[in-house]
Parts: sequence; C-alpha cells; structure tokens
Amino acid sequence: QVQLVESGGGLVQPGGSLRLSCVASGFPFANYPMSWYRQAPGKERELVATITSAGSGGVPSYAKSVKGRFTISRDNAKNTVDLQMNNLQPLDTAVYYCQGRTSWGQGTQVTVSS
Repeated sequence: QVQLVESGGGLVQPGGSLRLSCVASGFPFANYPMSWYRQAPGKERELVATITSAGSGGVPSYAKSVKGRFTISRDNAKNTVDLQMNNLQPLDTAVYYCQGRTSWGQGTQVTVSS
C-alpha cells in the first residue's frame, strides 16, 4: 500500500534552518507530483510547495509565504522528497505533511521559537 513517512522536524530558533524528508513507497514515485503541506494550530491545512513528476521536469512551485526561503527537491532513485527550510520564522510553526498520489504522511512537527 501507499506509505509516506516524514522526518526531520524539531525545534529551531528564528532565522534557523531545518530539512524535512519524506520517504515514499507503494507506488511509482517518479510518475507523481509530490507536495508539502502544513497546518498550524487553529488553521486550515495549506499547500507549501509542490514538485512535478520526473516526466514533467521536476519543476518546483511555492506558496508566496515561503518563496525564497524554502526549497523542495526530489530524488527519484531513492523515492524521497525533501523540503529545505531556511530563515524560519515563528509563523512557520506547524505540522508539516508530505502528500502524493492522494495519500498523506503522518506529519512532523516544526516549532520556531526563541
């Protein structure tokens, strides 16, 4: 079955960096776009970044709020999609989810606080 497992969350000070990773299994990973979402307390889940399938060139796109600070990338040989997050701010605090082929990971907590 489809499985997405995130890792890499944690506590970081404002201005710091974290790298999230998602390992996918159970489907032809390279053929699907992959996304990262986040959900802050009391807010709806929002799209953070998407990367197109290998066949579509692996083109990234970003929410306005993270553009220039976050970078999404994929390794089709390892079935992984990463999210490099730089210059993190308290408003980035949320549970981050990996999404692909209509499936979701369990989420990983990112907390930005001094």
